[in-house]
Amino acid sequence: MSAPVRTVVHLLRHGEVHNPGRILYGRIPGFRLSEHGRDQADLVAKALADVDVTAVLASPLQRAQETGTPVAAQHNLDVVTDDRLIEADNSFEGERVSVGDGALRSPRHWWLLRDPFTPSWGEPYRVIAHRMLAAVHHARALAAGHEAVCVSHQLPIWTLRRFVTGRHLWHDPRHRQCALASLTSLVFDDDRLVQLSYAEPAGSSDPTATGA
Repeated sequence: MSAPVRTVVHLLRHGEVHNPGRILYGRIPGFRLSEHGRDQADLVAKALADVDVTAVLASPLQRAQETGTPVAAQHNLDVVTDDRLIEADNSFEGERVSVGDGALRSPRHWWLLRDPFTPSWGEPYRVIAHRMLAAVHHARALAAGHEAVCVSHQLPIWTLRRFVTGRHLWHDPRHRQCALASLTSLVFDDDRLVQLSYAEPAGSSDPTATGA
């Protein structure tokens, strides 16, 4: 019996975003990396310089594309856009949603908060998990026997992590382990997940920071 093909898929969260209005920008186009975010992307590229990366995929959003660019350049690759890696849809997109101010204080929005388990304010967690898992397996197939990088966003990455580790998908966002420019790495033998690890090559960040 032949040995299984080992493939690693790294889920890379984008770097810090230029967001002076501190809004929840979600899928709104045009939000680029800040200068610090570009530095974070460069740090990740350096951390992956000696890794056998043969595919780099990214969410279509600008911040993800910009984060993936130095990683791809390090390995003489192009960034391939995969729409399944996009940020979660959210009804509060374009609003300020910091705790204690903004849209969450307005009674007109309270109906959106009625169900934290699906959730009622955005794309269902299970839908996020399924599209992210499909994107990961696509990347695994592209990089079979090597390693792939998928650039995505905090909530999709964290939702997938909870899904593949058998935890319920609803959660407290203050406790997400998915810092800016962090790597959540999934190790596969053939198509079977055998290991998950997490690293912060660009340092830690506040999971609740608006616009991160």
